[in-house]
Amino acid sequence: MSAKVKEVEKIILGIDPGTSIMGYGIISVFKGEIKLLAMGVIQLAKLGDHALRLQRIFERTVTLIDEFKVDEMAIEAPFYGKNAQSMLKLGRAQGVAMAASMTREVPATEYMPTKVKKAITGKGAASKQQVAAMVKSITQYKEDPNYLDATDALAVAICHHFQGNAQVGNKKSYSGWGSFLKDNPGRKA
Repeated sequence: MSAKVKEVEKIILGIDPGTSIMGYGIISVFKGEIKLLAMGVIQLAKLGDHALRLQRIFERTVTLIDEFKVDEMAIEAPFYGKNAQSMLKLGRAQGVAMAASMTREVPATEYMPTKVKKAITGKGAASKQQVAAMVKSITQYKEDPNYLDATDALAVAICHHFQGNAQVGNKKSYSGWGSFLKDNPGRKA
């Protein structure tokens, strides 16, 4: 009898941390092909207490890891803003999600928003709508999500895959859309 071969190389959970809405996107990668497994948001605004929001982030992250048997997690780093209190809250949300991955021994990697945008669109200053359009093209999902937090999270997962395979990133820079699309013809929306 032959041993059953695992058909999925790896499953990656992408997280766009937030304390009002947290986005998540889950992909599987097999022979370099990306397949969307799930994406959505976790609504946290109705939970008045910040500690309860952090608890929900932890619980939902663990649930997603267990349900989809996640191998790796990628999370967007909080960007520096003018409001230090908001930055602190986002950092806590990110830390709680990372702690959830550590309890399941799932490695977590952090990506700056500009790195994610560049990996997905070729442009570090791309809009959320441009990122969503490219993510839709890459994963071929049919239904548009209600929140761009979900597509942002999916972009983080895809960025992680690209970084792991050195397909896009610091090794190659592009002078514009034309040169990026020439090297990446399948990424045109």
